[in-house]
Amino acid sequence: MFQLSLSLAALVACTAVVARPDVSFSSLNGRGGVDFTQLARNLSPSAHIYLPGSDGFNSLVGRWSNLSTPVANVVVVPATENDVVQTVKFANSKCLPFLTTNGVHGSITTLGKMTNGIEISLKQLNSIKIAKDGQTVTIGGGVMSKNVTDTLWAAGKQTVTGTCECVSYLGPALGGGHGWLQGHHGLVSDQFVSLRVVKADGSIMTVDKNSSVFWAMKGAGHNFGIVTSVVSKIYDIQHRNYALETIIFSGDKVEAVYELANQMWLTNGTIPTDLNNWSYWFFDPTLDTKPVIAMYLIQEGVDAVDPAYTQPFHNLGPIVVQPASGTYLDLAKWTGISLSDTPCQITGNANPRFPIYLKSYNTTAQRQVYDLFTQATTNASTPFSNALFMFEGYSTQGVKAISDGATAYAYRSDNLLVAPLLTYKPNGKALDDQAFKLGNQIRQVLYEGSGQTSLNTYVNYAYGDETPKAWYGADQWRQDRLRSLKKNYDPKGSFSFYAPIA
Repeated sequence: MFQLSLSLAALVACTAVVARPDVSFSSLNGRGGVDFTQLARNLSPSAHIYLPGSDGFNSLVGRWSNLSTPVANVVVVPATENDVVQTVKFANSKCLPFLTTNGVHGSITTLGKMTNGIEISLKQLNSIKIAKDGQTVTIGGGVMSKNVTDTLWAAGKQTVTGTCECVSYLGPALGGGHGWLQGHHGLVSDQFVSLRVVKADGSIMTVDKNSSVFWAMKGAGHNFGIVTSVVSKIYDIQHRNYALETIIFSGDKVEAVYELANQMWLTNGTIPTDLNNWSYWFFDPTLDTKPVIAMYLIQEGVDAVDPAYTQPFHNLGPIVVQPASGTYLDLAKWTGISLSDTPCQITGNANPRFPIYLKSYNTTAQRQVYDLFTQATTNASTPFSNALFMFEGYSTQGVKAISDGATAYAYRSDNLLVAPLLTYKPNGKALDDQAFKLGNQIRQVLYEGSGQTSLNTYVNYAYGDETPKAWYGADQWRQDRLRSLKKNYDPKGSFSFYAPIA
């Protein structure tokens, strides 16, 4: 209906409009009218409140994946940490649920349990401040990954961030957070020094190594509070130059390609610290009549990828070999996840993923899921022709250098993050069910082929049907510790819309 933009000059007029009966939200779960005048008066001059029908509201509630999305009746955009506090206290006083957003790339279906209430967008908490000693950076809760990378790069620094340029810095980090530099430094969350967190009652706490919940914030942090800022470790840039070689194979090479990857890195060793090895499957009729395998070999500190890495793949007979050279800032563009690429656009598509961690490739399972993927993407009437299968092979030395029990992130011993992304235009429950069935069928084949005794999934990619044991580790001590901390820090379960612990 309109945007309420709070400024000192307009406060009286704006709050008078907010109090009108036609924006009282009488449908909020039968709780009666909700008057936002009181909240407006308690917010800072630069904060915003957006009501349904306004451009601001529509923009902020839009999500990357349009499947089981949260529903808000108002969006608050705090400009200060205290604005977050006041919003949480107001929500509690009105018995309203609330959900914090920043990059809106979370696609887990548990978000759909938010069916009314307040969305708290952290987009204005976007400051980045490098400490004078150059050892740490303080990052606002709404900062995007690319902003962190670019700001640090200009100062001769870098840290581990998510790989996709348009995701937030903190969203992936709270679930562990994979990144190009993890072979050197560990996960994104391993860089945390301290966090400022607004608790469910509106109080503020500083969380650091002396806090019991610090362990949980590094892997299950979505469950414990709203992070308004974080202090993270940063490092001098080691290598500015990077090289890529994209090697594309036809589908008949599935077994050979992934057996070679096993032999080179995964069966008796690990991916070298200076190397990241991703691969995608996708259907491109200009390349082949079936989905192709695009292998990405990304090496740091060189202008061309070492032939010791590339030549064994050349020997398999690819259909395309394409080298490139550049800097760290080119990695997202090279792998199709820069700001201008499709994964960074709000298209209205549903984008469910079905992740699983693996230690190595089972080539028999790879063939089975390739055949399933081919059937799903190349049929003339398929809704999944734009699907993407992702195989993320990061260097893991920095991740494994930290003990398994050191953080809530549970899967340091795994080497591969695998996930089919079944992007499609929503068209009712039957199609959603079809995607769900296909995605889980693919994941089940990979799970059975892995020989693992538990399903290990990346919470930031999760579909939503997985269990807390799959998200946070099957060990009973992990589950007990998380539940105990949840009881102490969020006893009413206010932060339970994103992969809830229980």
